[in-house]
Order: sequence, then C-alpha cells, then structure tokens
Amino acid sequence: MASSEEIFEKVQETLVDALGVDDDEVISEATLIGDLGAESIDFLDIVFRLEKNFDIKIPRGELFPENLATSDSGFVADGKVTEDGIAQLREKMPHADVDKFAEDPQVSKISDMFTVDMICKFTASRLG
Repeated sequence: MASSEEIFEKVQETLVDALGVDDDEVISEATLIGDLGAESIDFLDIVFRLEKNFDIKIPRGELFPENLATSDSGFVADGKVTEDGIAQLREKMPHADVDKFAEDPQVSKISDMFTVDMICKFTASRLG
C-alpha cells in the first residue's frame, strides 16, 4: 500500500494536471473551488485522472456526491443544510471534514469540504 506521502504526491500531480495550477498551490488544506479554481466540469476530469493514476475505479457520485444540498433534496432549509442533510453527508462522504462544515452548514459553503486532504483520504480508503 502507498504511504500517505506517496498518495499526496500523486494527488498533487493529478490536480496540477487537471486544474493547471502550480504544485506549491496544492496543499492539504486547499479547497478545490475556492483555492484551486476548479469548476464543476473539472470534477469529472479529476475523477478520471485519479482512476488512471491510482488504477482504481470511482463510481459516479462517490467522491463528489451529487444533489445532496439542493433545495429539492429535502436536506436544505433557509439556505442551510439540515441535521438530516448533515447525517447524509457523513454517510456519503466519510472522507470529508463534515464536522467542520456542520459548525456553519450554509449551502454556499459546502464546496469548502472539497479539499486536497479529502481527496487523499478518499484515495487511501480506495487503495485500502
């Protein structure tokens, strides 16, 4: 099994290639959207590159769950993710820091959970 450092280096390389950022920008705490400028279309490319670079299969919606925080999901009220929504996020995204998000669960901040560290944890669990 790859070490945490080896996983980070490959994830870093993957994100540099997918997003056209410098490797010194890809730090553990960096958010994909806010810090690295990823857009929704980039998530597909990131998943594809992770699959290729790590020789793993990532089912659609497993790394980046879809439609969990939409107004018609039943998990959002007044612009915030509900307790049921938080529970759903914990179930669907055990690799993300849901506890930190739960402190201020505004829908607009959900993308802050998509960090380099989250991708590393997810990848480590897949390599498991």
